Amino acid sequence: MAIVTGPYAPGTPCWVDLMVPDQQAALDFYRDLFGWQGEVGPPESGGYALCTLEGRPVAGIMAAMNPDGSTPDPMPPAAWTTYLATSDLDATTAAVTGSGGQVMVPGMDVMTLGRMSAVSDPTGAVVGLWQANDFPGAGIVNEPGAIIWNELNTSDTDAAASFYATTLGISAVTMKGSDGYFSLNVDERAVGGMQALSDAPGVPSHWLTYFAVDDTDSTVDALVRAGGSVLAPPVDMLAGRMAIVQDPQGGVFAVIKAGGPEAG
Repeated sequence: MAIVTGPYAPGTPCWVDLMVPDQQAALDFYRDLFGWQGEVGPPESGGYALCTLEGRPVAGIMAAMNPDGSTPDPMPPAAWTTYLATSDLDATTAAVTGSGGQVMVPGMDVMTLGRMSAVSDPTGAVVGLWQANDFPGAGIVNEPGAIIWNELNTSDTDAAASFYATTLGISAVTMKGSDGYFSLNVDERAVGGMQALSDAPGVPSHWLTYFAVDDTDSTVDALVRAGGSVLAPPVDMLAGRMAIVQDPQGGVFAVIKAGGPEAG
């Protein structure tokens, strides 16, 4: 079991969470799919649900709502967000605008857990930033049901590489054996990937979360039976057997039985 107890190095994906219209339905779906345990949180946390695997935090699930607690109209689509660690959230957030990005949610304290913001890079991909205090992020990674990889799919790999290098010190290196695929490295260690967007029309630049599974095909079958859908069916690739799927509320993620590069 890959346990994480200390802080994540700046630039490393450290957490993911899901915003959905129906929080309880999402909690039930991911409990059945991945074995997560979680419940709607207290009012002081906005109801944020901390999901655990083997007793350790693995992801968050929250209900879509306006800052005043009201229901958004129109309701935003369900979406997974990747968070990158930073040792100085305010400085990193400020660097975002100077590097061609935009601040979507300004820096804020999350109780005593840490500070967060949400930004978009110059190609439009939204990503969260997290400065840890009491909560470093995911406590288990690279195991079935946990995060194993975070991947940037972007309309401009050059612009994205420059942005993440400037703001977070992440370097993009061409991955051997994978034409057009880049390893995102922190201190020469691969922590994620990057590739150019596919030709699918209307798909914006985005970060994609990969969850490890024991069996990609059986996981996809279970997802479909639970009301999810398949965007890219299981396929063998250098890193393992993977598929891109969508939960019943529209949240997109990938599952993979890995046999190659890992993150965490």
